Amino acid sequence: MYVAVKGGEAAIDNAHRLLADRRRGDRSVPALTLDQITEQFALGVDRVMSEGSLYDRRLAALAIKQARGDLIEAIFLVRAYRTTLPRFGYSEPVDTGAMLIERRISACFKDLPGGQLLGPTFDYTHRLLDEELDGDPQIAIGERRESLTDAAARVADILGGEGLVEEDVDPAGQSAPGDINHTPSEFPMSRAMRLQSLSRGDEGFLLALGYSTQRGYGRSHPFAGEIRIGEVEMEIIVPELGFAVPLGRIQVTECQMVNQFKGSAKAPPQFTRGYGLVFGQSERKAMAMSLCDRAMRAEELGEDVVAPPQDQEFVISHCDNVQATGFVEHLKLPHYVDFQAELGLVRTMRAEYAQRESTFQTDLQEAAE
Repeated sequence: MYVAVKGGEAAIDNAHRLLADRRRGDRSVPALTLDQITEQFALGVDRVMSEGSLYDRRLAALAIKQARGDLIEAIFLVRAYRTTLPRFGYSEPVDTGAMLIERRISACFKDLPGGQLLGPTFDYTHRLLDEELDGDPQIAIGERRESLTDAAARVADILGGEGLVEEDVDPAGQSAPGDINHTPSEFPMSRAMRLQSLSRGDEGFLLALGYSTQRGYGRSHPFAGEIRIGEVEMEIIVPELGFAVPLGRIQVTECQMVNQFKGSAKAPPQFTRGYGLVFGQSERKAMAMSLCDRAMRAEELGEDVVAPPQDQEFVISHCDNVQATGFVEHLKLPHYVDFQAELGLVRTMRAEYAQRESTFQTDLQEAAE
C-alpha cells in the first residue's frame, strides 16, 4: 500500500476526507436519503442487490450512496458485508408459477394464456429527455397496483404439453444444487452452479456475451418465451417444526428463452431452454443470463464449442465484477520493485540491441569497402 511512502498514512487519511467531502457535494443541495435512493433509483438498487447477492434494499441504497453512484463499487461493498453474515439455512425453491405478477410478456404467443401484462417498462417510451422531470411532477395512479394474482402457466410448460420443449432437468442429476460460496469452482460445472454464478455476474459482461451469441458466436436462435416480474414467497424448513415456514416475499425477474434445436442421436428436434432469474426488476440481466446459460449447454446438447459464450471456464471465470475489479484496480497499487526490475531488463535488452545494430552496421560498411 501507499503507507510505505513518506507521509503515506496522512495522505490516505486526507484522501478519505476529500472523498467524504466530494460525496456530500454542494451543501446548499439537500443530502440524498436512503428512502429517496430506494424509491427513485430502484433499478440501480435492484442491480446492486442482484450482483451483490444480498436481498436488502436499504443496504443496497446505503452502498450506492457511499459509492457516490458507482454501482460496481456498491456491489463490492454489499458483497463484503455479506461475508460477515451468519448462514443459518437454505430456503426452499421458489415457485415462480405462483408469482404475484407485475409484468409478464411473451414474444412467442400473442394471445398468451393468462394475458400479457405490460407493467412498468421503458420498452414503449420515446428515448427523449423529459424536461418535465426537472422538478417534482405528480403522476396520478390508481388505487390498486395493476398485477396478476392468479397463477399463470409458463410458456415453456405450454410447449412442454406438446412435447416440443426439453424437460427442465439438470443432466448431472444432483440431489442438491450445490453452493458456489462453499464449493470451489471446478469445470465442467453443474448447470445449477453456473446459474448461481451468472445470477450475480456483471450485467454488462453477460449482455455483451449474450449479444455475441445472436451475432453468430455460438449456435443460437432465441425467442423470449416469457419474461415475468413479480413477488415470490420465500420459505425455509424449520427442523423443530418439520414443515416450511414463510419468510416473506421478494421481487424477482425470471426469463425463459427457447431456442430451436435440430436434434441429435439421443434427442428429437425440439426447443431447448435458456434460463435467467435475478433479484428485483432487471430484465436485461435476466435475458442476457438466459442467453449465456443456453450457450454454455453446447457440450451437453452435442454441439461444437466454438465461441467464448459456450466456454464455461471463460464465462464463469470472468463474469464476476468484484473479482474483475480487484484484478484490474490492483494495478493502481505500488509495483515499484516489479517495475524497477522490468525497467532494468528493458535497458539491458536495449543495450544489447544497440550493440547488435552497431556490429551489423560495421559489418555492412566493411563489406562495402
